Amino acid sequence: MVTSTGTLPSLLLGTLLTFTSGALGANPGLVVRITDQGLEYVAQEELLALQSKLHKVTLPDFNGDVRIKHFGSVDYRFHRRLDGSFDVKVKGITISVNLLLDSEPSGRPKVAVSSCSSHIRDVEVHISGDLGWLLNLFHNQIESRFRRVLESKICEIIEDSVTSELQPYLQTLPVTTEIDHLAGLDYSLMGAPQATAQMLDVMFKGEIFSRDDRFPVAFLAPVMNLPEEHSRMVYFAISDYAFNTASLVYHKAGFLNFTITDDVIPPDSSIRLNTKSFRAFVPRIARLYPNTNLELQGAVISAPCLNFSPGNLSTAAQMEIEAFVLLPNSVKEPVFRLSVATNVSAMLTFNTSKITGFLEPGKIQVELKESKVGRFNVELLEALLNYYLLNNFYPKVNDKLAEGFPLPLLRKIQLYDPILQIHKDFLFLGTNVRYLRV
Repeated sequence: MVTSTGTLPSLLLGTLLTFTSGALGANPGLVVRITDQGLEYVAQEELLALQSKLHKVTLPDFNGDVRIKHFGSVDYRFHRRLDGSFDVKVKGITISVNLLLDSEPSGRPKVAVSSCSSHIRDVEVHISGDLGWLLNLFHNQIESRFRRVLESKICEIIEDSVTSELQPYLQTLPVTTEIDHLAGLDYSLMGAPQATAQMLDVMFKGEIFSRDDRFPVAFLAPVMNLPEEHSRMVYFAISDYAFNTASLVYHKAGFLNFTITDDVIPPDSSIRLNTKSFRAFVPRIARLYPNTNLELQGAVISAPCLNFSPGNLSTAAQMEIEAFVLLPNSVKEPVFRLSVATNVSAMLTFNTSKITGFLEPGKIQVELKESKVGRFNVELLEALLNYYLLNNFYPKVNDKLAEGFPLPLLRKIQLYDPILQIHKDFLFLGTNVRYLRV
């Protein structure tokens, strides 16, 4: 068997991406934008793979005749069983490939080759072995034949690679991702990718849903006006829709509910969660329920919305807290109800595969809404509630935010050198990528 070895010193690859048309019924919650830098990187990676495969191309049996000066007409037959080897130097390969990109009903991407052509400017063949001197006499004919064979092989290799490698690789893009036992993330495509001369945009649903009961979301993702940035290979535009659907899921699951009992109050605190401690500012409660422990049950009234404005993230939490006295036989009797409001600033960071967050709470404001033990000043309760929220509630929420919002990444893709911007209604993350071959 005769195999080719050599280099590809000049290789031009022209790849055209075409897409099936499709109208979006709603705005995407996530857009992945691949810039011309990113597309060029993809092309270079594909060229490396193509080079490797071209080195393994085998020359088929062929025959012909040629007229050689001083020898006359010579018939030749080129067989794989011929002893010896030859070196091939291929120059100036131009490849044009049309790829048809679309989305499957499942929300996964799919790709196919719609057309392919290749042209080789020059092929140089040097044959060694016992008959090398003779075969080199009609190397021009061999080179011409080899060029035609190689040109046809190139498109065969590309079509096979798209079917057997690229399409399965695209299937590694997650359609749904498990976040935890409560929530999942929907990364299904909302239509065929959209292309311009400088970029490729891929639209994803970007919705966080309940794994137990996927309820319809009552609001739509906003329109995202993406800036014209090209300093990175890839950009992720993450709408506030993604974060606010997460808020709905965790709120409905009761994750934001909390209970305060005396055992979570620090031992050295001057305020205890019992009627004796409350006697100074709620005298009636101590008379009605002497030496009785209290319990505070809190809940966020509605799912907090994360507000995006240029350079800033914030949210406002409105809570309701109800106080109970703990009577014998595990009976809980309500005694008063509070309204608690606070403004919260948020910070987001990127850790190579996820967006993580952290909440920085502001001062709380407490208002007495209802009382069965008379009106009283809530100032002392503000200090107790503030302590609990800062040391228990917000750390619990921040631990969850630290688990992160996973980005839709293909297998073996690593992100690096990120930049993070906050725009109206969306987060804009730019990053470079590398493909890990190992």
